[in-house]
Amino acid sequence: MRVGLIAISGLRVCDAEILAKGLSFPSLSGRAKEIEALPSLGLLTLAGMTPPEIELEYLEVRDVDQDNLPAHFDAVALSTLTATAKESYRLAARFREIGTTVILGGLHATLCPQEAQTHVDCLAIGEGEVIWPQMMADLLANKLKPTYNAKAFGSFDFTNSPIPRFELLDPNRYPRFTVQTQRGCPLSCEFCAASMRLSPKFRVKPVERVIAEIRLLKELYQKPFIEFADDNTFADKRHGKELMKALAKEQVRWFTETDVSVADDEDLLKMIRDAGCRQILIGFESPSFATMDGVEQKTNWKARRTDRYLQAIETIQKHGITVNGCFIFGMDGDGPESFGHVLDFVKQSGLYDVQITYLTPFPGTPLHQRLSEEGRILVEGASETCTLFDINFQPDSMSVEELSNGYLDLLTKVYDEEFIARRYRKFRQHLRKK
Repeated sequence: MRVGLIAISGLRVCDAEILAKGLSFPSLSGRAKEIEALPSLGLLTLAGMTPPEIELEYLEVRDVDQDNLPAHFDAVALSTLTATAKESYRLAARFREIGTTVILGGLHATLCPQEAQTHVDCLAIGEGEVIWPQMMADLLANKLKPTYNAKAFGSFDFTNSPIPRFELLDPNRYPRFTVQTQRGCPLSCEFCAASMRLSPKFRVKPVERVIAEIRLLKELYQKPFIEFADDNTFADKRHGKELMKALAKEQVRWFTETDVSVADDEDLLKMIRDAGCRQILIGFESPSFATMDGVEQKTNWKARRTDRYLQAIETIQKHGITVNGCFIFGMDGDGPESFGHVLDFVKQSGLYDVQITYLTPFPGTPLHQRLSEEGRILVEGASETCTLFDINFQPDSMSVEELSNGYLDLLTKVYDEEFIARRYRKFRQHLRKK
């Protein structure tokens, strides 16, 4: 039995002007290439729990309509984001035409199962680890079912997490690798379409399991750079400190995403720095309390933190850890003035790196449900616009044109090479004064 693990790769942006302008900035184009080069951790993880009688091959497809179609697989498992969902359906159709069984899973399949089911032979809903062993057993027995829902199997216990099959990757193709240390997030932001939608229960992976994955990468590849594929790596500070103690011995460089509360614990920040961290990405979304009010739907946690943003950035960066601050435009209450507010905040804070995106109502999220009920989705079913860099809804406090124009103008200012150089110099000068 031969099974192909197939990821759809490449940056997706529908707005040609945004794409052209974004890729004209070295800092943006460099990060885009890094993201494109990340392999599919989900598929590699499932490979790690596949029985040995199944022969596996990992492939990436950039153009689902033109790339050569491998015909030697008995079945393929596809991984796709919402932005490439329609491309995955076309690729599935090509495989099914030649008699290859198609399995589809992941976030979009979980959030939009009725849509996805019509395009494939087998749909995996929810966390893949809990249903993959049964799926593979059924595949071998020629009894594969149309749908497998993880909810019927319970949540996955990370103490049983498999080692991803990193050895399936082309050693010359990947400069960066992903490792997961936890899943989910204790926060509940209306717009979030990350792993918390697969399973809302927040869990951490045992530290020894994380280190085993990193050590395998070190054996296979020379000086691998790690990106932790977490929604919020340091949401559990106790686990974070245990991880940092172990990671400091491995001498690897890494990048991760967490929330602003990491600045509350300077002991943890020192451990993060000493463990080889190069940058932390934090979703600030907006420096305005009014904009953030109600976005986090459990305790309004993010809004209550906005008055501490500046101090948090200073605290983190004074420890030698650069911060990549993320901001979202088009949120309710934000008018054209929001672009200037964020630019002023970036100048005042000295943020090392900045990421700006549009508010994106991903299908299956509370945000999408609300905007759909309000009649504010521009084109229902246009999943290809869920890229973070395309506008697919009507803002409530400005026109679509104002949102687009303001974003393009801010893009030019934030990624101006001299502005970036000044922020970088400020960071280095701040460190020298310590």
